[in-house]
Amino acid sequence: MTVLRLRNLNQSHCILLPPGDILSDMLGITDGTKTQDQHTLSVSELLARHDIAPTQQRRQIAQILFARPQHLSADQVLERVNQNGAVASKATVYNTLGLFARKGLIREVIVDPSKVFYDSNTSAHHHFYNIDTGLLQDIENQELDLQRLPTLPAGVELDSIDIIVRVRTTAE
Repeated sequence: MTVLRLRNLNQSHCILLPPGDILSDMLGITDGTKTQDQHTLSVSELLARHDIAPTQQRRQIAQILFARPQHLSADQVLERVNQNGAVASKATVYNTLGLFARKGLIREVIVDPSKVFYDSNTSAHHHFYNIDTGLLQDIENQELDLQRLPTLPAGVELDSIDIIVRVRTTAE
């Protein structure tokens, strides 16, 4: 499935993405020697740089999302937040994930109307989705060769292209 997100030329809503390794740049990590307290500070700074008030629950959710490149559902985030003795409601997790997506910290990947993943990698890339296992995997942008796109409707410009390649596990 290819999803083209178009925006009206009369409105300008752009998100600038940091260069290089997205997670280390966003968190300000230069090597693996930071302590948990330093990681918490980096997450707070990351949220503040994106005009997000760094509440305790938002910091906890960000720490889970940015621990490594990953694709998590809201329920998986909720489970991980509450695993450590914290108590976050489902509404808080969904609202925070929506806020992070609007601010460009994460990407929403809609694999079907009832299944949404939150991707900590906001660089341009696509996905394999295994419909049998529910596994979502990255496809690097350069691995796809898009020769020609359709002519866009008048008054819009291309914002992005998201391709989800659905696969099944083969019987061996």
